[in-house]
Amino acid sequence: MAGSTFGEAFKITTFGESHGVSVGVIVEGVTPGVELDEAYIQVQMDRRKPGQSAVTSPRKEYDVIRIVSGMFEGRTTGTPLCILLDNKDMRPSAYDGMDETFRPGHADYTYLKKYGIRDHRGSGRASGRETAARVAAGAVARKLLEDRGVRVVAYTKEIGGIACRTYQPDEIEKNSVRACDPEAAGWMEDYVKTLVARGDSAGGIVECRISGAAAGLGEPVFDKLDADLAKAMLSVGAVKGIEFGAGFAAAGMLGSEHNDGMNADGFLSNHAGGILGGISTGADIVFRVAVKPTSSISSPQQTVTTQGEERTIRTEGRHDPCICPRVVPVIEAMACLVLEDHYKRQAALHG
Repeated sequence: MAGSTFGEAFKITTFGESHGVSVGVIVEGVTPGVELDEAYIQVQMDRRKPGQSAVTSPRKEYDVIRIVSGMFEGRTTGTPLCILLDNKDMRPSAYDGMDETFRPGHADYTYLKKYGIRDHRGSGRASGRETAARVAAGAVARKLLEDRGVRVVAYTKEIGGIACRTYQPDEIEKNSVRACDPEAAGWMEDYVKTLVARGDSAGGIVECRISGAAAGLGEPVFDKLDADLAKAMLSVGAVKGIEFGAGFAAAGMLGSEHNDGMNADGFLSNHAGGILGGISTGADIVFRVAVKPTSSISSPQQTVTTQGEERTIRTEGRHDPCICPRVVPVIEAMACLVLEDHYKRQAALHG
């Protein structure tokens, strides 16, 4: 299956399906001699795992990782690092009868058209379960970035039109929706719970802030830093859009407003989101992604079978009523992968 490898100098290949034996990732380009252990990676896995609260999927996967290659005596060897996560709490019976019915909003129809076969159990390879492997790889990249002084923080900025009004980073991990505003978090939680009772779901916006990234990262013209970040984010199944800095609001601004002036201390504003000409400026890199409502809902929906017969279905199984809280660590992971890749490419450029 093409399309399962991401990156150039720091490269990952993920594998596995939602209801298969395992999911996992092979990481290449890891700097040798770096202290790393499973406990460090597990911290990020625990942030992504299901069953965390009333506003996430009740599926109980503890996502305990195993590093099976690329390590010796607590240090990376520089050889391919392989990380495995066994699937434990699988209930494929929830998808009985779905083998010949297309679920609205899912990749059922497109996977069948592309491959001529599909795993209907929880979307198979198209499931959000695949992102567990990305988070594991992202944790490795995060460790390398921490040694460079880079910090990557994502959070829920908006759910169902309810937006954060303040930025309080210490509050992000203290609420179930991972919002940066505790007051807005309470409103979001209440709203999502009402949707659960109605058998519906909500989308939202996740913002990511990267501080400490060096100026000069990015490979114009096709591998610009923002272009690679955009590809990384749009490769996450739930993400439908991305904007940097002022984003789409720039369309309504004047050049005199949008341009980031400079003085001897640096940039006077950051409407560019920390990237100019596809290259990092040294200012904070800021972007936002649009997250669609969860496709799996228990409300009745109109669809067709593989034979073209019309049906009304309800999607069973255990699903997140809003993907934002658990996609936050995925967004961070993908950002870490892109940044470490570009750090290594920049190092190669200068020998």
